[in-house]
Amino acid sequence: MADATATAITHIASLVTNDPSLGSGPLGLIQDAAVVIDGDRVAWVGESSKAPATDNRIVAEGRALIPGFVDSHSHVVFAGDRTEEFNARMSGRAYSAGGIRTTVAATRAASNNVLHANAGRYVREALRQGTTTMEIKSGYGLTVEDESRALAVAAAHTDEVTYLGAHIVAPEFADDPAAYVDLVTGPMLDACAPYARWIDVFCEQGAFDGDQARAVLIAGAARGLIPRVHANQLSYGPGVRLAVELGAASADHCTHLTDADVDALASSGETVATLLPGAEFSTRAEYPDARRLLDAGARVALSPDCNPGSSFTSSMAFCVAVAVREMGMTPDEAVLAATAGGAAALRRTDVGRIAVGARADLLLLDAPSHVHLAYRPGVPLAAAVWRGGELVK
Repeated sequence: MADATATAITHIASLVTNDPSLGSGPLGLIQDAAVVIDGDRVAWVGESSKAPATDNRIVAEGRALIPGFVDSHSHVVFAGDRTEEFNARMSGRAYSAGGIRTTVAATRAASNNVLHANAGRYVREALRQGTTTMEIKSGYGLTVEDESRALAVAAAHTDEVTYLGAHIVAPEFADDPAAYVDLVTGPMLDACAPYARWIDVFCEQGAFDGDQARAVLIAGAARGLIPRVHANQLSYGPGVRLAVELGAASADHCTHLTDADVDALASSGETVATLLPGAEFSTRAEYPDARRLLDAGARVALSPDCNPGSSFTSSMAFCVAVAVREMGMTPDEAVLAATAGGAAALRRTDVGRIAVGARADLLLLDAPSHVHLAYRPGVPLAAAVWRGGELVK
């Protein structure tokens, strides 16, 4: 039971707990609900009429409350702008991995202050929209010094830091990619591992092949970093099955999948399929088939993939709407993927749900139901946001 100094949020029209033991369906829905926050944790959940007495009370006035969004894939440590590339692409030029080099040049030239300011801007932008947990990758430095400083910047904004030295082969190593893999798995890894929890690799044509990706991930795992994989975004390839084989926390993109890829994800007890519809939206590419993955039994997460080249959005609500409209997900499935799915992709149990003991990361919607995230696309529905029990919007 919460003490008198706790805060109760009452008269919630519809509460998404993501705990089926607390309410109906996979979302654990409770109607006319209340939540009590004590410090940075959820202390009580239930029907509004049964809420314990607290000194502080907030009346939701018939709005819906959901867990804060959990964004498990972002690239917000960067400098520069790729408006011209986007404009050209929208005029007919196809997207390829090579555009990353433009951001690499700008990021290398930027000061630490500029990188901190940019990352903070996008983290705050996402937070205002309800994203309370955000993973951040490096990958736009591609030198020992620039990758390590990118990770230091990321670590100032999140605990979920990913070393992505293997984003593309650095321009200086274009004629000797094997030497760059040696750098990524040697001196660069030594400099970056202290800042990171995760290691990632872009396993794709134009980036790293299966053998190179395996070498990167195994080296990172030997240093205590948990694998993640950019897999099967632009073409069919070995990325998804490599992720499952190595017990990666997630295989991200998953746009081009064989039946064997789907079966591997469905049978994996560890690897989440993280879908990034902003990338397909911004490159006019084929959307991943979430319905196929869900029907097979795979665990799915959603993320905006915020980056300056292929998906310059921080809006999880936008991704929920696109996933429902274009990827075969129901509104319930999309909201689950944007919250509990992202938490699973980060191997977190303290976020992505509203239950006793969970971190008090909450998003109050200016709508009576979570379905409005897909029903009212493009409308700013975040009425209030709490992160760790603190009202931040």
